[in-house]
Amino acid sequence: MNAATHPPPKPATAGTPVKRRVRYRGTHPRRFVDKYKELDPVRYAADHARVIQRGDTPAGTHRPICVQEVLAVLEPHAGQTGLDATLGYGGHCRELLARVLPGGRVFGIDVDAVELARTEIRLRASGFGEEQLIVRQINFAGIPQLLTLIGGGLDFILADLGVSSMQLDNPARGFTFKSEGPLDLRLNPDRGQPARVLLQSIPLNKLTSVLRNHADEPHATIIAQAICAQREASCSTTALAAVIHKALTTSDRGLPETEIVRSIRRTFQALRIAVNDEFSALDQFLRNLPLCLKDGGRAAVISFHSGEDKRVSKAFADGLAADTYSSICQTPIRASARECDDNPRAKSAVLRWARKRRDP
Repeated sequence: MNAATHPPPKPATAGTPVKRRVRYRGTHPRRFVDKYKELDPVRYAADHARVIQRGDTPAGTHRPICVQEVLAVLEPHAGQTGLDATLGYGGHCRELLARVLPGGRVFGIDVDAVELARTEIRLRASGFGEEQLIVRQINFAGIPQLLTLIGGGLDFILADLGVSSMQLDNPARGFTFKSEGPLDLRLNPDRGQPARVLLQSIPLNKLTSVLRNHADEPHATIIAQAICAQREASCSTTALAAVIHKALTTSDRGLPETEIVRSIRRTFQALRIAVNDEFSALDQFLRNLPLCLKDGGRAAVISFHSGEDKRVSKAFADGLAADTYSSICQTPIRASARECDDNPRAKSAVLRWARKRRDP
């Protein structure tokens, strides 16, 4: 070995500590906090792209679903004003902005202050100024309060329901049962009570109902009984998952491991919906939609489970019957087979749309 083969490291600037690479066991990072390349897509663009190419979602990001289908439904074009009612990571919003400019603008709202701030920084860095992109922390149930700011109705509204990948992936947010973390599940960490508090007092019959109504959980009774019998043990994400796993493993139904994991996932989904009162917010949002659209304006909603989709389908059908909407989606739109292969999280997505009636 010689100096030409291995040049000496550059000396650190005086007074500046040397920042070493993140250390982790094995050849690939497993913990969310160790995935520094995925969490910094600007600096490690090639590594970020490789993760996507193998069909995974890079840590701390979210891949927008049914983008082309959404654009075909909403038909955004230059000069229009639209609303992304669930801004999330900003993937849909970026595509909408590209089509309403010049002269148009998109309002982006989200209840999650943590991710909202990060997304605004990314979109601003992409060149979208404050006149083109207006960001507000608002639950989409309250979109009528934007009308004064907008100065009239909207040409299009998009809502991508549920939770985003960056929320699921970060154990500190308490959405995933795959890693140890606080059992939180709040979309807005500054409001309401976390799931661990809810589980300390919720009655057995109500918890059973939550599991059935919010997630179609077939083993709701067994799971609810186990949680209520071990309330103090169900205080973290992995602890709750362990309680459910043990209850279903020792039941007389002989459930396979894959079914047990699905039940754990459905339980977390049901509790998240309950903690955030998501169905009430969705119902209010659907009632407000036609009030916030211009005549001929279009709405698109992406849902991820039957509880959401049934509400969207019924609201649009009722609006059509009442002549509020001139046309609605008769057949739900799903992600293409190719997109589902590239992004498995797209498999459960259902897209529906409605067009507001034009006054004669």
